[in-house]
Amino acid sequence: MGFPQNALSHHFLSKFLFRNVFIGRSSKIAGRKGAQDAKKAKRYGKIGKEIISAVKKGGPNPVSNTLLATILEKAKELDVPKDILERNIKRASEKGQEAYIERLYEVYGYGGVGMVVEVLTDNVNRSVAAVRTVVKDCGGKMADSGSIMFKFRRARVANVKVADAEKDQILTVALDSGAEDVIEPTIHEDDSDDDDSERYYKIICPAENYTDIVSKLREEGIAFESENEMLPLTTIEVDDEAMDLNKDLMSKLLELDDVDAVYADQQ
Repeated sequence: MGFPQNALSHHFLSKFLFRNVFIGRSSKIAGRKGAQDAKKAKRYGKIGKEIISAVKKGGPNPVSNTLLATILEKAKELDVPKDILERNIKRASEKGQEAYIERLYEVYGYGGVGMVVEVLTDNVNRSVAAVRTVVKDCGGKMADSGSIMFKFRRARVANVKVADAEKDQILTVALDSGAEDVIEPTIHEDDSDDDDSERYYKIICPAENYTDIVSKLREEGIAFESENEMLPLTTIEVDDEAMDLNKDLMSKLLELDDVDAVYADQQ
C-alpha cells in the first residue's frame, strides 16, 4: 500500500527541506570553521615573523633578549604550538633570511570608509605591490600617508568571544580591573546566534592596568586573545552594498601573506 498523493508530496517536501537546511547549516559551519582556521594561521604567521625580527635584533636566547621573551610570552597566551616557535627561532639564523619590517598602508574603501592595512614583511616592494593590486582590483583606492591614520589610535586589546562570557561578567571584570572601555560587537539584521563564534567584546586596556585585566580574566576562567590593534575614533554607517564590498576588499587583503591585519572605521 503506497502513500496517498498528498502524503507522498509532503513526505518528499519534508525530506527536501530538511536536506537543504542541513546543507545550509553544514556550509555555514564549514565557512565559519574556515574563517577561524584562517584567522589562527594569520596569527601564527605574525608571531613567527615577530620572532624572526626579534632574534635578528637580539639573538635566540630569551634570557638576554627581552623582546623575544615578550613575544614568546604572548605566543603562550595565544596557544601558539611550540614547534612553530622553535622553527622560526631557527629560521632567523638561516642564510638569506631578512629581518621583517612593519609597514602601514592606508586605503579608501566604499561609502567613505577608511582602512589601515598592517604589514610585516621581509620585502617591502613585494608587499606594497601586492596590496596595491588587490585594492585596485576590488575598486578601492590607495590613500596618501596620514590621510586615514588620524582616524585611528593604537591600543592594547583583550578580545573575548561573545560565546565565551556573559556581557555583565565582562563589564564587571573591566570595571574592577581598570579597563578604559568595553566595545560591544556590532550586530546586523541578518546575523544569527551561530555568528557568536566570530563576534568579540573588545576590552581596551591601558598599559598600566593590562596585567591586572588579563589576570582577572584568567581568574574568572574567561578565554581571551590579546592584541595590539588600531581602533577607529568614530565609525561610519554605510549601506548594505558598500558594507559587502568593503568586507570583500578586507578579505582579499587578508589573503596576502605579508598582511597581518586590516582595520576599518566601518560600523
